[in-house]
Amino acid sequence: MTNRTIKQINQKIDKGDANIYTAAEFKKLIKKGDTPSFDEVDVVTCGTCGVMSGTAAILNFIISEPGVFIRANEVYLNGVPAYAGPCPNEWLGSVDVILHGTAHSIYDESYGGGFLFKEILEGKSIDVRVESAEGKTIENTITKDDITRGQIIGARMAFKNYTAFTNPGSEEVKSIFAATPLEGNLRGLTFSGCGDLNPLQNDIPHNVIKEGSRVLLNDAVGYVLGDGTRASAEKPNLMLSADLCKMDPYYLGGFKTSQGGEVYDTVAIPIPVLNEEIYNNLLITDDMIDLPVADIRGRHLPLDNTDYDKMWAGHDLRPQYDRSKCKNCESCLIEEICPTNAFKAERLNLTYCFGCGMCANYCRHDAFNMNTGSVDLNINDNDVNVPIILRQSDRLRANKLSLKLKKMIETREFIL
Repeated sequence: MTNRTIKQINQKIDKGDANIYTAAEFKKLIKKGDTPSFDEVDVVTCGTCGVMSGTAAILNFIISEPGVFIRANEVYLNGVPAYAGPCPNEWLGSVDVILHGTAHSIYDESYGGGFLFKEILEGKSIDVRVESAEGKTIENTITKDDITRGQIIGARMAFKNYTAFTNPGSEEVKSIFAATPLEGNLRGLTFSGCGDLNPLQNDIPHNVIKEGSRVLLNDAVGYVLGDGTRASAEKPNLMLSADLCKMDPYYLGGFKTSQGGEVYDTVAIPIPVLNEEIYNNLLITDDMIDLPVADIRGRHLPLDNTDYDKMWAGHDLRPQYDRSKCKNCESCLIEEICPTNAFKAERLNLTYCFGCGMCANYCRHDAFNMNTGSVDLNINDNDVNVPIILRQSDRLRANKLSLKLKKMIETREFIL
């Protein structure tokens, strides 16, 4: 078997001779029948973006002058509860907190840690309330500049395996896998996963992606800490970490579900092609990747199977908004249910848009045009066609961060 070393690939990069592809570029060539040979590819940058519930942040910031309170017992940022500590910081006026991306505001369940992280990175003012050990209430505002240290820890990220969900029952079901209660009678299908772009899908079994590997997490250089929680050989995921304050708010944010606010992240990881086994693993395409479809009420009980080609091939990544069709509803349903708050006051903010498909599937007046596709399934011996109504992963962001990583490798901003 032919082997290369990281040193050899880095030398080619230094000379400008390395062949570096994003996963999207590489898979496009495969599907066209023009697959680069082993000798023609040195690095493939892979990416994924989606709801990653294991996201948390460790923050330190100053809330008052020293001597005002002993230590914090409870901390709220824009109403989102954070866990004070582990360091007590007695009498210092600063607090350490751990804040979950899935924590919900005490004032608004749909607003949570994911939305808060984005607002911090956007430089917005954050209202902070501290309940101290001696019963004092300290209130102040902070911005990103007031955070002396912020670190994202992703307990489980970049999943290789997901399950799609539908509801064969008659009653709607609330779930973190649905932006609104998922209607019954197979009204729609919701899924996650970037398919053949996903780093772990392209590196089986962890030939390259190992503890200590460098990654881009929401555009900040970070590291693989090891396997994520609930990871297994069959269903791997990663524990990742990077500096929150160096992240780009475009790649990180909140995502509303019918069970409250969630958090999404974007991850890009390079796959150096060191040998033919690693190369062969990169040849996987969406049509080769199974996606089980389960009852929303029984997550581990597949009803049927499909694949990622049927989820993504030929479908739009973003909606087109036709303002002339908007009827100025007294209560805009899309403004209410848009998972990332991308649609407000009759304007679609494409920077916030996740391409989830909710607007195109639920607008009463078809003001949004977006082909999200449908899938043929056999459920309980009945052939049915179920529309894809919600994506909780975003290929556009995954592609953008993969391309950013490719350019950073070429310019030596990111060293293999």
